[in-house]
Amino acid sequence: MTVELNPELEALIQKRLQSGVFQSVEDVLLQALESQDAEEAWLELHRREVGEKLERAMEEFDQGGGIPGSEVRQRLREMKSASLAWGK
Repeated sequence: MTVELNPELEALIQKRLQSGVFQSVEDVLLQALESQDAEEAWLELHRREVGEKLERAMEEFDQGGGIPGSEVRQRLREMKSASLAWGK
């Protein structure tokens, strides 16, 4: 298979080769594709988890469960603050 690369992509591959981690263009491409596969699998796994959590939450809500809106807002503020502090 012959593939033509634009200059930006070729420069990225050359950068990886110059790092010494990869022995060939094929190694660079294989690692990139394996990383992409792993990322897609991770995303699919977490999509299911989020969907399952939403289903459980809706079931609890339908059974009279739930959190008052004011408490939800406070929890979200706390989560946001923790997230921002963690990112610093």
